[in-house]
Amino acid sequence: MDKTQKIEQLLECLIHVLGRTALPLDHVQEIVGTTPKQLKAFNLCDGTHSQAEVAKACKIAQGNLSRSFSRWIENGVAFWLGEGKEARLLHIYPIPSSLSARRRNRRGQ
Repeated sequence: MDKTQKIEQLLECLIHVLGRTALPLDHVQEIVGTTPKQLKAFNLCDGTHSQAEVAKACKIAQGNLSRSFSRWIENGVAFWLGEGKEARLLHIYPIPSSLSARRRNRRGQ
């Protein structure tokens, strides 16, 4: 691993730690949504996937995903890296899928 990769990983860790401090998990999940597709899409926003790749992987229409991306950015749980075709969305930290399932189960009871 070269020095640039180490710096990138350290910055990503810093974003995750600061994100968890600033916005608790319940608040982030409330913004993201509780459907499995929304959760999967959010978690795929790790800075390595394009919007088209996320849409295809989650089977979400590009327009709907674009609106979700805008909502997440406006609420501070994600942000864009890069520009144009190179742009990638980065979440402040991933949401554990097991937590989402437990919350849905509690609501259904």
